[in-house]
Amino acid sequence: MSAYITPDAPGEAELVEKRSRFIGRVWPVECEEEARARIEETKKRHYDARHNCWCYLLRDGPVRYSDDGEPQGTAGQPMLNVFQAGGVTDAVCVVTRYFGGVLLGAGGLARAYSAAAKAALDAAGLRAMDRWQSFTLDCPYPLYERVKRLLDAHEAVVENSNFGAEVSFSALLRADRAAEFETALTELSAGTLCTEWGEICFRGVKL
Repeated sequence: MSAYITPDAPGEAELVEKRSRFIGRVWPVECEEEARARIEETKKRHYDARHNCWCYLLRDGPVRYSDDGEPQGTAGQPMLNVFQAGGVTDAVCVVTRYFGGVLLGAGGLARAYSAAAKAALDAAGLRAMDRWQSFTLDCPYPLYERVKRLLDAHEAVVENSNFGAEVSFSALLRADRAAEFETALTELSAGTLCTEWGEICFRGVKL
């Protein structure tokens, strides 16, 4: 399966721009029906709002967006751009606007809608769906900081660190980076450290 990034969980954020309230919501979804259901439930919840603008994009499906009455190109497309720029898919976003009486102009609207979408996505967090290799690694304390930087440089996800006689890491690494990491670890430690590799599986890991 191909790697992809999706929201880790539902997320919500709110911002105010010149007295207009923008409430952004993001959900991970698996199909268009689920995306549409999230949009409709938000419209019902905020039936009294001036606009409920939305977008969704699916890895194996369509990409859709709506300005819901805002000037063309000022809401749905800027929201969608947030997800496309981050490589995020299988997601739906709705930004609800309660008009505050002050016109924002096309540029102001685009910035506000994209900011609300970005804030909601930040609140949701990201999950990387990929082939991950589990491994454990023990290192002496004098090498701890250098090994930690090496893990960070290879985007390893450390699930547990145990500080005993040595530091023991339990971590995950994208499978296609395992050999590269092993080589770098050997160079760093002059061959004194090595990983104990576990299984490889396709799974989601929170970033």
